[in-house]
This record gives sequence, C-alpha cells and structure tokens, in this order.
Amino acid sequence: MGARRQLAAAALVTVGAVTLAVGGVAGAAQARVLPAHASTTAAHTEVAASAASTARSAARFTAPHKTLKLGAKGAAVLALQTRLKALGYVPGKTDGKYGGTTLTAVWAFQKVQGIAPTSTVARRTWAALENPKAPAILVPNGKPDRAEVNLTKQLMVLYLGGVPKLITHISSGSGIPYTEWAVWNGKRQQFTGDARTPTGDFKTTWRKSGWHKSYLGQLYNPIFFNGGIAFHGALSVPLYPASHGCVRLPMHVADILPGLLGTGVPVHVRGKFVR
Repeated sequence: MGARRQLAAAALVTVGAVTLAVGGVAGAAQARVLPAHASTTAAHTEVAASAASTARSAARFTAPHKTLKLGAKGAAVLALQTRLKALGYVPGKTDGKYGGTTLTAVWAFQKVQGIAPTSTVARRTWAALENPKAPAILVPNGKPDRAEVNLTKQLMVLYLGGVPKLITHISSGSGIPYTEWAVWNGKRQQFTGDARTPTGDFKTTWRKSGWHKSYLGQLYNPIFFNGGIAFHGALSVPLYPASHGCVRLPMHVADILPGLLGTGVPVHVRGKFVR
C-alpha cells in the first residue's frame, strides 16, 4: 500500500476511534510500524508526529465562527462539543448546551493552543479548533501509557498507546502553607503543610470509588500516585492552583478517569505555575 493510502487508512481508523467513550485521539496509536532496528528515540518521534497529525486532521472541521458565551445553546455549541471530544478533551454531554463541563474543556483546549483561557469562544479559539496543536510532550521517552501533569499550564494529559486520549484542565497545589483543624480518628487534630504538588516521576497506587474522606476534605474517585497526593474530582477547579497538593479534576472527568488510568501507570509531574 502506498504512503498516501496508508495515511488515508489511518485517518479513517482515527475518525472511528474518536467517537468512542471519551472520544480521545486514540486511533493513531498504531501508526506506522518501525523496523526492529529503529532507535527508541525514532519510535517516540514517530508516535509524537502521529499524534500531532491526528490532532490536526481528526474529523476535518469547519468552524461556525459564531461567538459563544457561557449559557449559549444550539448547533454552534454542539459543533464545539463534538470537535473538543474528537480531539481528546472532555466537554461532558454533547447536547448543544454551553455549561460548566464544556467550559473546562474549552479552558484546557485554549491552554494547549496558547490562548488565555476564557469562557468566550470567539475567532482565535474557532481558528485553533480548525488547525489544533497537540499538547506539548513533557516526557518524550515516557511509557506509551502514562499521565503527564503540566503545573505551568495546569493541565493533565493521559496517554494511551503513546497518543493523548484525555486532556483536561486541573488545579494543583496552591503553594500557600496551610493549617487545618479536623476531627480525625476521633480526635480534633491540627494538620499543616505547604500545599505543594511535588514534581517528579511517580506511579498510580490505590484508589477509591465515590467520595473518600481525608483529614483535608472530601475527594471524589481519588487515584493516588504520590503518598497522599491523588488525582480526584472536586466541586471547585479554578483557573489557578488551589488544592492542598492533590490534582483536582472536574467532576465529570473524575467520573471517567478510573476506567482509563490503571494501577502502576507512570505519572510525570513537571513545571511550575507562575501567579
């Protein structure tokens, strides 16, 4: 099969894959098979190029270029949600209603594209949706299945098969030292810390379904990866670091993440948020 036919076939597989479950950019993980003697670096370069190509071409898109604000409804919102989902973002229900779940996906997309996050979807965001950039790879030689946390941009990218499957807005540790009082083990106790999400390389460990009560609050569907630090759903995931150290996720993202992120999967935390 010629190179053009191979690329066309890969694009068709990708379009089919992005309609599943979360709708991430998954189909291109099986891009071109490298020869056995190819270097690891070359293999990762191939996967990265495939991911970028897929992000640009998945379900070719013509934007409606209608300015949308939070609360908008209609066909343009449905087009926005469908496109975000196809690119690996998580807008919630594709129902043509621009609410909070779609807003967090818009924020994530804008941050990847270098656009200051805002609730308004206008010319720059529509143009980027037509020709999107893939998220920056933080660990070029990382495992095909891994989570990358970008503290600078307040993003988490889940890679499956070397391709971004899920890209989401997060809120990490505020970096502001805290003192909290809580009843723990039957006693009122004082807890202090630096509210920092440490950078480094970790792996997912234990998890719990539903709400988990810790001495610092309630965590929804937590997946721990560094001691008491976890990915978890939260009712507040603002545009700045606000947690005690965990990686807060929008609730609808925390609903689906446990089905995608297994135990023992590498988690790489990089960067630093500048206020």
